[in-house]
Amino acid sequence: MSRNTFALTTLALGAAYLLRNDKSRQKLKEQFRSLASPAKR
Repeated sequence: MSRNTFALTTLALGAAYLLRNDKSRQKLKEQFRSLASPAKR
């Protein structure tokens, strides 16, 4: 299996998991929001 095919398969499986699992989807959204917001120190 080529490297590109493996990467696309992994991406597709991850997307399918997130579409089915609401808690994981919400957790991922919050992680992206925390990365996008300026650092608070």
